[in-house]
Amino acid sequence: MQLWVGLGNPGAQYAMNRHNVGFMALDAIAEVHGFAPPAKKFQGWLQEGRIGGDKVLLLKPATFMNDSGRSVGEAIRFYKLGVEALTVFHDELDLAPMKVKVKQGGGTAGHNGLRSIDQHLGPDFRRVRIGIGHPGHKDRVTGHVLGNYAKTEIEPLSDLLGAVAAEADWLAKGDDTRFMNDVALRLG
Repeated sequence: MQLWVGLGNPGAQYAMNRHNVGFMALDAIAEVHGFAPPAKKFQGWLQEGRIGGDKVLLLKPATFMNDSGRSVGEAIRFYKLGVEALTVFHDELDLAPMKVKVKQGGGTAGHNGLRSIDQHLGPDFRRVRIGIGHPGHKDRVTGHVLGNYAKTEIEPLSDLLGAVAAEADWLAKGDDTRFMNDVALRLG
């Protein structure tokens, strides 16, 4: 069993924020792979389903980004999973918009959701980094991250989320390289 976590902030006002792309990725995966409807669990929303032959739990913490680790830690402990079963989908400033990279472990690069999970479980979880690009100056980062995707970004975003969902089988099988390659090929 694997636990896939999407990072974001709860509430309609945040739904289209770049910071919520982790939530969006999980929604796309749940839809494409026919997951059960969300249930309130672990201070978040949990959906159960299968991707290929693998049982996967999708969790969107409702604790707000800065406290995501509480929700994730509860789920990991409840299911008696190790950190190797955890994959976190999140926005990444240091990656070009609409690019996807998978990374095992590492730092938090100032991302409060990752920092919170790291504090609860350590740094050794897999991350699916979804590029949102850097606004160019550190004074503009907060507005960029918490800003909504622009109208011109909606179609590329939809294509990206569709590609992530369509190629999720490779993630479930642990073939991160094939996942990244096939997502990139779909986005051409």
